[in-house]
Amino acid sequence: MVTAHRTCPLCEAVCGLRLTLDGDGHVTSVKGDPDDPFSKGFICPKGASLGRLDEDPDRLRVPMVRTGDEWREATWDEAFRLVDQGLRDVVDTHGRQSVAVYLGNPNAHSMAGALYGGPLIRALGTRNVFSASTADQMPKHVSCGLMFGDPMAIPVPDLDRTDYLLMLGANPLESNGSLCTAPDFAGRLKALRRRGGRLVVVDPRRTRTAALADEHLFVRPGTDAYLLLGVVHTLFAEDLTAVGVEVDGLEEVRRLAKEFTPQAMARMCGVPAEEIVRLARELAAAPTAAVYARIGTCTAEFGTIAQWLVDVVNVLTGNLDRPGGVMFAKPAVETGRRRKPYAAGRWHSRVRALPEANGELPVATLADEIETPGAGQVRALVTVAGNPVLSAPGGPRLDRAFRDLAFMVCVDPYLNETTRHANVILPPPRVLQTPHYDFSLLSFAVRNYARFSPPVLPLEPGRPSEAEILARLTMIASGQGADADPAPLDELIIDRMLHRAVGTPGSPVEGRDVAELRASLDGATGAERRLDAMLKLGPYELSLAGLRSHPNGIDLGALRPRLAEVLCTASGRVELAPHPLVADLARLRERPAARPTELVLIGRRHLRSNNSWLHNVEPLVGGSNRCTLQINPDDVARLGLGERALVRSAGGELVVPLEPTETIMPGVVSLPHGWGHAGTVQRVAAGHAGVNANTLTDETVIDIPSGNAVFNGVPVTLSPA
Repeated sequence: MVTAHRTCPLCEAVCGLRLTLDGDGHVTSVKGDPDDPFSKGFICPKGASLGRLDEDPDRLRVPMVRTGDEWREATWDEAFRLVDQGLRDVVDTHGRQSVAVYLGNPNAHSMAGALYGGPLIRALGTRNVFSASTADQMPKHVSCGLMFGDPMAIPVPDLDRTDYLLMLGANPLESNGSLCTAPDFAGRLKALRRRGGRLVVVDPRRTRTAALADEHLFVRPGTDAYLLLGVVHTLFAEDLTAVGVEVDGLEEVRRLAKEFTPQAMARMCGVPAEEIVRLARELAAAPTAAVYARIGTCTAEFGTIAQWLVDVVNVLTGNLDRPGGVMFAKPAVETGRRRKPYAAGRWHSRVRALPEANGELPVATLADEIETPGAGQVRALVTVAGNPVLSAPGGPRLDRAFRDLAFMVCVDPYLNETTRHANVILPPPRVLQTPHYDFSLLSFAVRNYARFSPPVLPLEPGRPSEAEILARLTMIASGQGADADPAPLDELIIDRMLHRAVGTPGSPVEGRDVAELRASLDGATGAERRLDAMLKLGPYELSLAGLRSHPNGIDLGALRPRLAEVLCTASGRVELAPHPLVADLARLRERPAARPTELVLIGRRHLRSNNSWLHNVEPLVGGSNRCTLQINPDDVARLGLGERALVRSAGGELVVPLEPTETIMPGVVSLPHGWGHAGTVQRVAAGHAGVNANTLTDETVIDIPSGNAVFNGVPVTLSPA
């Protein structure tokens, strides 16, 4: 028997795991790592099933090539040659803007995805870049970019020290946290209450998190911005502000807030005016407090305004960049630090003229770009670890659009609802054959921490690593051909990184010899040497060897004030009233004139699920992890419904089994996303197919400033099936 330690790659909690393997390399046990200083032995059902996921018999082991409707296995060399030919044919005929790339959610949980996604996009030379971010979190990036100058400068609640936590549209007891990396989120919330703190949850459902809270307030889906405006109004009206950082725009926010009285906002959001006033007073009176809002507020019509107002409240109550408030993590590897202020809308999509944000276009317009003829029409698609047919708005339309592509290549371990349209599928190795380091997630951690997980099992002879697959794709995209050695790519990136570092004043290697630094790098692969360089250039001057010698991870301490380090606005101060967001208030003001709808749809997370990519693991399906439509019993009776209902929206219609429950407010129904596996060759997923919630979402409706899809507050009608 062999014991191995690694970070769980299945959600944002980055829990440490302790695995036991038999002599044949099969996982016999997965437990939480009690010696991990961050997760301290916590484990959830997803992590406990890592061995089953790793050995899933439906995972692809070799490249697959499609001819017509027939699939066959191919060698790696043949597969890369076909990719080279397919992409070259499209680029030579139609130009580089005829190629699009889509990066899925698992890239955030992948060392290779983090290291090679950017080089691949640059090599493709296209502006048609799409990702799961515009189906999930782009409003937070845009609001933070406009307020702090850097879209990755996202403050997180200091969970372990705060006295008061107001949480909107988040359910970390099911999601394990999001844009807030905190293993054992539930334990941290319980500790908050044990030390005399207060937890208030605002959500259209009484979720598991809401049930744990001191107080739960129902709110109409998509109206969190109205509630927060009522809080901001009260803070000014009752002179409760205590701004502790340098800001621009304070008086403009004061002026804007005057019209958004708690009484007017209560009519919009459904939270009584007196409760809105009380929330403002409690936030202002608490010794320390934090407001945290997540996917329920991001995937709404006014997602960016809501995320902006979250941090406006944190600033007004004096809780930005202070212990117990909201703070900025200081990870061991800081990627993509900005040197100039953030700007969005540097280019626009061809068909709907939607602005880019963070270098990508809204996934809600991907089908438009494929279907609409003309110069720049997307004719080839590269996807990496994504299943937009199930995860993006208007999924059935994407399903149809992908059939018309001239060429499609997917890096994915499964033949699924999206990859079935590919010409070539390049499967990455098993999880336990892959090294792991969390580049992006540790930037949002509630405690500074670092951990590297080397591969537990070796690769089969001739089998490329995930990093090599993406590096070879990058070489092909840059015109180097299918047989080009990918090693020079890593060397070029390392060389640029070191030259930039030695020339940067204040760098730990300022003025040093690049050749000497290069010779000191450790690692068996280019990816590992890049990680070693990034660690050595980071704020703690760690190294890959140092992380290897601490297989349980290294605690780097509690969060510390560092606003001055991350702030890069033109003014050098926090921009409290960014023009694009102030301008978008006009759209919010017009909303009351819209006719109210009888029922609205929201999404739902499950503890044993992560979007669409864990539904082929037997222990993670069934039980409470079911694709049902939650509905209040009063609505069932009022509409005369039975066990199933026909749900209609502007986007489409579905027949769905009903789950009556008083945990959801009347007028709201909830359907989990990521399902709809009918016809898949994944055997477990096919047996628990469910329905695709994105049949009902409307890709023409987005949050304007960020381009994020709207999945919450979707108007629907129900009738007996």
